Amino acid sequence: MEDETPSIRDMLAVNLRAARAARGISLSELSRRSGIGKATLSQLESGGGNPTIETVFSLSRVLEVAISDLLDHRAGGALTVVRGADVEVLSGEGVDLRPLRRIETGEGVFEVYDQVVRGDAPQRSQGHVGVEHTIVQTGSLLVEVAGRSVEVGPGDYVAFDAREPHCYTASAGPVHSVLLLQYRADERLDGRPHPVLKG
Repeated sequence: MEDETPSIRDMLAVNLRAARAARGISLSELSRRSGIGKATLSQLESGGGNPTIETVFSLSRVLEVAISDLLDHRAGGALTVVRGADVEVLSGEGVDLRPLRRIETGEGVFEVYDQVVRGDAPQRSQGHVGVEHTIVQTGSLLVEVAGRSVEVGPGDYVAFDAREPHCYTASAGPVHSVLLLQYRADERLDGRPHPVLKG
């Protein structure tokens, strides 16, 4: 019998409270830094509300933690299977993410997501901790990073420093892709920039 996976709301409530307490940041201060209303933050810490991609990424940026530090992670074994249908979707303006796996190595932390850029709106980010790697499976994806843009299609790969403002747009219908977020062991989580991956 498999363990029931806690909801995104439940995981965020516990981990958000812990991350805020560890940094000695009040709810009011977190609200000021993140631009998220104090009442909304209080609701999230109580396990309520409807957290979006924008909210979680903003909290990751302000608290300087990995996304999976806010959304928990699954323990691995010799064989790990994650059924997409069993994973709760975290939605944003234009993207649906399914957090599939957190992988910790001596090199850092990696998070694997099933990502669908829906095509009904662009997905903008002010930036957050880590390096984003995206592999497009179907569709055509426009990626804008710090004023530069590139279009990638099936089989194409793009990576960038996620601290930079960025945007994903699917202009010709939904884009299915794999998103890998990388947090390197030598990456500073104090708000200072780190080197962009060269490839």
